[in-house]
Amino acid sequence: MSATESSRRTGPFRVGDHVQLTDPKGRHHTITLQDGKEFHTHKGSFQHDQLIGQPEGFVVISTGGTAYLALRPLLSDYVLSMPRGAAVVYPKDAGQIVAMADVFPGARVVEAGVGSGALTMSLLRAVGEHGTVHSYERRADFAKIAAENVERFFGAEHPAWQLTVGDLVESLDDAEADRVVLDMLAPWECVDAAAGVLVPGGVLCCYVATTTQLSRTVETIRESQRFTEPVSWESMVRTWHVEGLAVRPDHRMIGHTGFLVTARRMAPGVTPPPRRRRPAPGNTAGKDAGNDGGTATPASELG
Repeated sequence: MSATESSRRTGPFRVGDHVQLTDPKGRHHTITLQDGKEFHTHKGSFQHDQLIGQPEGFVVISTGGTAYLALRPLLSDYVLSMPRGAAVVYPKDAGQIVAMADVFPGARVVEAGVGSGALTMSLLRAVGEHGTVHSYERRADFAKIAAENVERFFGAEHPAWQLTVGDLVESLDDAEADRVVLDMLAPWECVDAAAGVLVPGGVLCCYVATTTQLSRTVETIRESQRFTEPVSWESMVRTWHVEGLAVRPDHRMIGHTGFLVTARRMAPGVTPPPRRRRPAPGNTAGKDAGNDGGTATPASELG
């Protein structure tokens, strides 16, 4: 957590803090604390001053008798409620990107397709003040919304962030990057540019919505001959209802939001080893020639 953020994320509530209020039915309201201001709903009102100086987890009672639990919103809460220009990368995918792309403190990250800034904030959290996140966004209106969202969450301009309005391929001016994250309609158009700045062993991570995008992205990475074999997956999140011994999965879940693809940069001038795959069951041609016309791989070599 950066010094910019840590001063706003701990301790008693202060003027200017974002506070998430939760009513008895689990509904959320987010307010920004101001001296002398009131919070109003059809359930009554209360003064912001009743929260200023109180610790997180405080409960305030409205004039209508409704109890509101007051906590600072988590990044995942903020992302789902902030103003949007483009669709946001959901927290479940942002977490996967940070973990599976191995974004570490001090990393140099290039991001293309900043959207509304949701993923940018997770990347900034991960690299810390000593890393860098250079985000490229083609649309100036999206970039403006993202900049406002990022600054509002961190409370000031983040020292590790640089935002460029322009196409990644045309505007890329980073000498080297440890990680490149592409969240855009056609990430295959940027594979060469990503390969040009990634250090050997660096990670390319692409986020796409459809199977056709997934296929073209993976095949382009393979054909470039500058990356390891790409890995593709999606994640799904299902909450559970727990009341005593009544334990069951909830009827609703966060299903498909997007596919993730990762691959690592090969050393300059080195091509990846040829792929060897087990023939598909019932593939008579594969029994003789192996998959893709090559030699069949013994099961003992496949592990």
